[in-house]
Amino acid sequence: MTATKKTGSEKTGKEKAGKEKAGKERAEAARELRLVKEAKIQDLIGDGAGTRLEASGVLYRDGAFLIVCDNLPSLIRVSSELSPKAPENGVLTRKKTQAKDAGKDAAKGADKGADKGKKGAAAAANEGFEDLAHDAARDHYYTLSEAEPVKPKGFRARVQEYDAKLRPIGSAHLDFDIADANKGMEGLEWVDRSGTGHLLALCEGNWCAGGKKGRTPGGGRIQVFRRDGKRWSNTATIRLPKSLPFEDYSSVSVRDGRIAVLSQASSALWVGRIDTKKWEVDEGKVHRLPTDGKGRTVYGNPEGVSWVSADHVVIVSDRAKKGAANERFRAKDQSIHLFLIPGNND
Repeated sequence: MTATKKTGSEKTGKEKAGKEKAGKERAEAARELRLVKEAKIQDLIGDGAGTRLEASGVLYRDGAFLIVCDNLPSLIRVSSELSPKAPENGVLTRKKTQAKDAGKDAAKGADKGADKGKKGAAAAANEGFEDLAHDAARDHYYTLSEAEPVKPKGFRARVQEYDAKLRPIGSAHLDFDIADANKGMEGLEWVDRSGTGHLLALCEGNWCAGGKKGRTPGGGRIQVFRRDGKRWSNTATIRLPKSLPFEDYSSVSVRDGRIAVLSQASSALWVGRIDTKKWEVDEGKVHRLPTDGKGRTVYGNPEGVSWVSADHVVIVSDRAKKGAANERFRAKDQSIHLFLIPGNND
């Protein structure tokens, strides 16, 4: 049988397709975060906070990472070196009287209109936090509770304020109604705008909704709040790009005009630029968290993110759910990870 000789145009076509494929693979690789180092949180702090560490938020501050968990009333601090021998490592426990009073207040709120079993009531009862933020001008800290029942019905997120020594100052609800307690506010960030401080609260679901609508990509929203006496008034809405493929949103961080938004369900990080005068963002880029050799997700529970430098972020991971389907996520759960964002230092 005589072999058919390939024409020059056929060769050119295949070469072009090969180059396009290789280029696409290089682009995908460039958009994957690069792991610098990571560690199990318990390995860094011991058993001081127990063995169940549902990490939900993280903040880089003065060479250390502050971590909150949605099942603990305490904050955790670890050195940015992620070394178990670091003297900074430890659990920052609130006084028992403060924790007791907070528990009573949460219980009262749960009794006033919350259906049994609702996530909002559960979150209030366990006193945990979804995220935290820092006001550098006053050296104050803020923690976020996802959703609490309010009169006459519905839910609202609550923000707690602390001084420089992490002593409680007060708390107030964010002036934004949440219909679904299972899809409340997940991320919190502080932004100074022309001398006035604002809190940015990231909705977990698309269009700040729950159910099917909340899982439909294209409606990422960040609500902007400004202090108004003892209230936090909703003054603006930041619309994330419609092109974002995220099914949910778990944390937000802003640094030097850059904004990073994390998605747990999509195991990815979106990085863009933010205009705080207009409360707008650009298209930005999506970076996947590293996958295994088969391209499968291994970081299945990323919950909190914070900028460390112009091209590095720190991420914390929640506890993996039970079941065989989540088994491959256990190696990375209840952990803290430092990542490099390729090409993001321009």
